[in-house]
Amino acid sequence: MIKEYKTDDLTIIWQPEKCTHAGICVRTLPKVFNLQARPWCQPGNATTEELKATIEACPSGALTYKLNK
Repeated sequence: MIKEYKTDDLTIIWQPEKCTHAGICVRTLPKVFNLQARPWCQPGNATTEELKATIEACPSGALTYKLNK
């Protein structure tokens, strides 16, 4: 099941079946990607540029984004 998390600028798309649990997102932006929080992804806690850079580093492609504008 695909999940989406939105900010004013972008929508984060998470495809959990693709996730290999490399942990890059959690280590890079723990204030956004927190496995103990619900929801686990809180994109309002980072800038758009921080989000884009972290998502682009996802090795499995489980995290992607689209710009809302």
